[in-house]
Amino acid sequence: MRCPFCSSEETQVKDSRPTEDNTAIRRRRACATCGARFTTFERVQLRELTVLKKDGQRSVFERDKLERSISIATRKRPVDQDRIDRMINGIVRQLESSGDQEIPSEKIGELVMEGLAQLDSVSYVRFASVYKDFREAKDFEEFIGELSTTVPTER
Repeated sequence: MRCPFCSSEETQVKDSRPTEDNTAIRRRRACATCGARFTTFERVQLRELTVLKKDGQRSVFERDKLERSISIATRKRPVDQDRIDRMINGIVRQLESSGDQEIPSEKIGELVMEGLAQLDSVSYVRFASVYKDFREAKDFEEFIGELSTTVPTER
């Protein structure tokens, strides 16, 4: 593993343990060259997935990009990080076990929308505003009008 600080390939694992949900191994590492410490995560990857975008381009599926998108939607919301992690793990498992090598970006967006609808309605609307490309306040009004009839309210 290359050190993220000095790019040395001389790093040592100091500690390994499973994550709380047992879906990954957390490793604490130390660089022999600069002495920096950092954490890595090792996850099972069932298959290499390719995302088929709306414009026809293809790119490798990146779990980190999915995590960033969901993190932006849930920022400053009272949503437990464990619930977010379980949602992300569930989405990735669904994609990997679908049997499809190429996944349309719309499918990923819909899975995220479903997960956020169950998690937090404000995060759901935030994500939808980008995913559905809202242009005007009217777009929000229409979406929230639909939301009140389809998504259960939080208590």
